[in-house]
Amino acid sequence: MSTLPARLLDGYRQFRGGRYREEANRYADLAGGQAPKTMIVGCADSRVDPSTIFSAAPGELFVVRNVANLVPPCIAASASLHGTSAALEFAVTALGISDIVVMGHGGCGGVAASLAGAEDKPVGQFIAPWVSLLDEARDRVIAKAPDDRQTALEHEGVRQSLSNLMSFSFIEERVEDGRLSLHGAWFAIGSGELHWLNRDTGAFETVAA
Repeated sequence: MSTLPARLLDGYRQFRGGRYREEANRYADLAGGQAPKTMIVGCADSRVDPSTIFSAAPGELFVVRNVANLVPPCIAASASLHGTSAALEFAVTALGISDIVVMGHGGCGGVAASLAGAEDKPVGQFIAPWVSLLDEARDRVIAKAPDDRQTALEHEGVRQSLSNLMSFSFIEERVEDGRLSLHGAWFAIGSGELHWLNRDTGAFETVAA
């Protein structure tokens, strides 16, 4: 039998003696079900935890994380398996969330892998085909020749995923009738600043702290 790593054991004990004790009633209520209003599609990167960034309480956010915070376009379920698509369907149709936020971040390894692919340097057996979802966004960025291709593609990838969200009929219907809103965000790890996508201008704007 494997042994629980010491760091995880220490963390669990701190949780039980701290946050759990303080919010025991909330956890007891959550045992009966969840009712979050916001879904975050974030990156799997260990430095970018949505619950930490938004100081979210247990049960407040429905979070799905993957490499480069990507939303695939809607395709027939029989054509492929998409954990992200399944999470979207559950959050929207079963939980009835009102907001979806696609949140990218600085220094994203998945975005770097996409850029490497453009130079015929594919990264990984599984990473390369996954980040190929960024191909169209990457080509747009490269064509514009920005000084910082990495950040430009991190931003453009968020925009691409927001566009892909609208390919799901259950999302499109709710957006059009006002039951659901879509948002884009980008987090600067070093400064801790959140940048929010202005859908009117297409620019990411720093959120006042």
